[in-house]
Order: sequence, then structure tokens, then C-alpha cells
Amino acid sequence: MSDGQQKVVRRRVFYIPGYDPISPRRYRELYRREGAGQAAISGYTLTLTPKSGGGRYAWHVEAEIEGVKTKTDFEVLVWSDIVKSSMEMNIPMTYLLMVRTAWTYISSGAFWQLMKTRKGPVIAALYPIFMLVLQLVLALLLAWLAAAFSALLHPWASWPVALVVIVSSLRYFRKIDSKLFVYYLMHDYSYSARSRGANPPELEKRISEFAGEISTALKDDVDEVLVVGHSSGASLGVSILADVIREGGVPRVGPKLSFLTLGQVVPMVSFLPKAYRLRADLNYLSAREELTWVDVTAPGDGCAFALCDPVSVSGVAPEGKRWPLVLSAAFSQTLSPERWKELRWRFFRLHFQYLCAFDQPGDYDYFQITAGPKTLVSRFAGRAPSTSRIEAPLSPYQEMTA
Repeated sequence: MSDGQQKVVRRRVFYIPGYDPISPRRYRELYRREGAGQAAISGYTLTLTPKSGGGRYAWHVEAEIEGVKTKTDFEVLVWSDIVKSSMEMNIPMTYLLMVRTAWTYISSGAFWQLMKTRKGPVIAALYPIFMLVLQLVLALLLAWLAAAFSALLHPWASWPVALVVIVSSLRYFRKIDSKLFVYYLMHDYSYSARSRGANPPELEKRISEFAGEISTALKDDVDEVLVVGHSSGASLGVSILADVIREGGVPRVGPKLSFLTLGQVVPMVSFLPKAYRLRADLNYLSAREELTWVDVTAPGDGCAFALCDPVSVSGVAPEGKRWPLVLSAAFSQTLSPERWKELRWRFFRLHFQYLCAFDQPGDYDYFQITAGPKTLVSRFAGRAPSTSRIEAPLSPYQEMTA
């Protein structure tokens, strides 16, 4: 059967979240809510039920799209425990981390080269630094005012009062971080910067476990094994699938192996000095015929490196490069003017739009890709890459071995 005639009856999907400390339950509920919305808009049926039994966090989806009934088992590859552990720092440690992270990107030259890709994610990276400094300045200002007032009452009271105000102010800002995302983003950007782009041992171990699970799935009686990497989960997906293929995990006769990256931030890591592993994996995966790799971003997503070919901008594109196919989700066209106006300045929400319903959908439909009757290669067969993509090799470090 040719690629253009492939139909999917059974599928396994592995979803790799970005740097997210929250329970994977949110992804099931997001899929349930947004899938129902997209099905109503696009005129198909989509039913989600929780997975029974043990194992990783998962759910089951049954859909009827284009007259074909498809069953999909959806599984989240959880690394939120690693994320939580990396965020267990007090306020002074976070400020120290801010200085170290800024120094790593600036002194290595990565920051200046990242500015030549897309300004949005670089500005997003500067946001937590700006906000942490602003919070400290406000705390010091409040402390100065409190000290001046308390000195009128008692000359020895000013310093203790000032210290209490500084500590209380900074603790308050930390308490409301669920609204500001300052500490969250600071820890996110610093996670890879701490090791200058190398994977920490605990992450390497998890990558190995995930690769083993996907290799096992490729032996199942399914039509497609689809790996979805969102945000920094895209970088993990690259290394996971590179390991799967290197180790012979893709059978010659079996399911189609597909890789979908959404809102990727690969350059934030691959531009760092010691990201040898990631650059080598990008180089390797981009030339493999064992899989199909489609990369979807949108210029409206200020947190992603929109339409930046992650392989090419990292300076590791090999001869015979096949992947990824770089496409735009075109938020300004696939969302109605009313919906676009509502979401336009909600940057963090837009970074998750790839996983949500579109009220004016184009050919990118997350739910048809993950639960519909076509493989990834069939769905985008003959599709040309975005003409506005960036492919210039911009990384200041392009070595793939230490």
C-alpha cells in the first residue's frame, strides 16, 4: 500500500511535555475538552476514556473521521518529577541561578546568535530576569520607605524593619508566581544552562527508559507509532528517537514511526557549548528514512522559535537532509479574528495552542493527526515547507563531539 493510501486503524501516541512540574492529568483533560471542541467544529466524533490498569499516565481515544474508525492509545512520557526537583530552590538561590544563566548565554555568545533567529523567545527568556530584578528593586524601595518611617519612631528600628519588608516582599512575589510565571521560566531556561547544554544524568536515564518503551511499542500490532514533543519536549524527542533508531528499534516491517514537534525551543539548548549530544542527534535524525518528522510552529507564538529549522539553524544539517518538514500553524489565519484578538497577548496560552482546537482550522489539526485515519506522512504528503522558514546555520557551536 502506498503512503497516499495508508489508513490507520490502531495507533500508539507518546506525548512528551515541555519543562512542566504539573501533573500529566492536565494533558488528558486538555485533550478531552479541546478534542470535543474541535470535533464539533470540524464535524467528526472523538471519544476519550481513561486507561485501565497500571503503567504510565495514559488514555484511550476512539474517533470516526472521514468515515474511518480509529483507536488510539495515548501515553504521557512523564518527567515532571525531574522538573519539580530542579525547581526546589529558595529565593536567594534563584537569584544566583539568574546571574549564572545570564552569564552562560552571554559569555558563550549563544545569546547574540539566538537574537538572529526569532526575537520572541529571546525576549521571553529575558522576561524572568527583568521581573526578578524589578521585584528586588521594588522590595528595596519598600524597605527604604519603611525604614525611613520607622526611624522616626525609633532610631534602632529601621534596619530590622527594612529586612522584614525585603523578605516579606520577595516571598509575596514568589507566592503569586502562578500568575507571573517568573520563577517557573527562570528555572526552565536555567535547566540546560547549568550544564551548558549537556543532559544531566537523571535526564539521560529517563531518555533511555523512554526509548525502550517506544521500541517496545514499535513491535505492537498497530499502524503508526506517533511521538509528539511539545516545547522543550521536542529536544527530548530528538534524542529519544535517535537512540531508538541507532539501537535498531524500528523493524523493517511494522508500524510507521512518526515524529511531530510543536512550539519547539531547540536552539535554546543546541546553541550552548556542551550540547554535543543534542547536535549529534539532530544531525543523525534529520537524514533517517525510518521516520517522518514534521515541525509545526507559529509566528504568533512568542515562546517558540517559529519556523526555524532546528537542524539547520544549529549548524548540523548533513548532506541528504530529509527532515524536519517545517510548517506554520498560522494562528492569525486558523483562529477567527475574535478568537485571535482574545488570545493575542496571552503568550503562555498561545504556546499551548498547538494542543487546542482551532475555530478556522487549516491542514494542521492536532486531533486528526493523533486520532485520525492518516499517518503523518500521508497527511502531509507533497506538502511544501514554509517559505518563510529560517535555515541559516547560526549556532556559535556546531561540534557534535567533545
